[in-house]
Amino acid sequence: MNQAADSGRRPPKAEAEPAASPAAEETRTRLALGTLSVRGQIRQASNAVLFGEVEHEGHRVPCVYKPVAGERPLWDFPDGTLAQREVAAYEISRATGWDLIPATVLRDGPYGEGMCQAWVGPLPDAEPEGEEAQEAAEGEEFGDPEGHGDPGDTEAADVDTEADAHAEAHDEDEAAGEAEDEASGSGGAGELLAIVEGDEPGEGWKAVGHVDAGTLRPALLVHADDERLRRLAVIDAVINNGDRKGGHLLTLPTGALYAIDHGVSFHVDDKLRTLLWGWAGEDLTSEATATLRALAAALAEGTPLAGRLSGLITAAELEALRKRVDGLISSGRHPLPSGDWPAIPWPPV
Repeated sequence: MNQAADSGRRPPKAEAEPAASPAAEETRTRLALGTLSVRGQIRQASNAVLFGEVEHEGHRVPCVYKPVAGERPLWDFPDGTLAQREVAAYEISRATGWDLIPATVLRDGPYGEGMCQAWVGPLPDAEPEGEEAQEAAEGEEFGDPEGHGDPGDTEAADVDTEADAHAEAHDEDEAAGEAEDEASGSGGAGELLAIVEGDEPGEGWKAVGHVDAGTLRPALLVHADDERLRRLAVIDAVINNGDRKGGHLLTLPTGALYAIDHGVSFHVDDKLRTLLWGWAGEDLTSEATATLRALAAALAEGTPLAGRLSGLITAAELEALRKRVDGLISSGRHPLPSGDWPAIPWPPV
């Protein structure tokens, strides 16, 4: 029987944030070993993105499930490898000790093998009442996990994209009141990214580049001069992230920052495309340098991390990863745009 049907017909009752942090090893273990149930489909994503929960030893962890069967082919990445790259990105985040990526595992699920990642922040329509609960459980509201739609059909779902689902839930909490939002919500990129008039970013902000804001005055895309973002910029350079958008940045009231969507990473060619160019060409922090040196040692041939990554990316990609880390250490600087690839993703959010 389908796992979603076998696990009961009530919608998830997990807390908005698991007892363990979204990036913790405890969360990863629950995602890997628990029973995965699909609760809905997130529509208009470029690949199949499903919202669900994992239940393990009495604990429920809300999650995102991206089955490999729902991945759409890309011209520059091998087919059926995006889920593995998401897991590899989590492995690198854990190895740095910065824990900026939610726990992510590769596991079987109702639609076959896929990426399963801890959900961050409020849940989308987590507990509908009465008939709505029945419809959600039967798949009529979110999209049917029982086979009435296939995982690549992104038109029949409830919310727009994975990042929008987080943001939409957050916006609903804001509408209910700031106090409730502070108690249970997650913020998006609004507090970390902005468009300002003029040519200077202002105190506490770093310039990304000029944008067309539809006005006669010049406008500048900026991001916060934030230690969390600076660490993430280093991780993105390490994994060669080809799609760091604003909507992929999620914050919690605790001050924790989490980044999602790393499927187009670890290419052997320079694909770095990001909104976090504010430190381009600047010296790495001493903390970042020390972290990169430790990461280089952890990536050496024969280490546990190298062994896990070898099952997720190709040998050539693993070697390119090592070279990127070594290159950052030797240069001592944040990378500059290569000029061979669009430096900023579009749309930026």
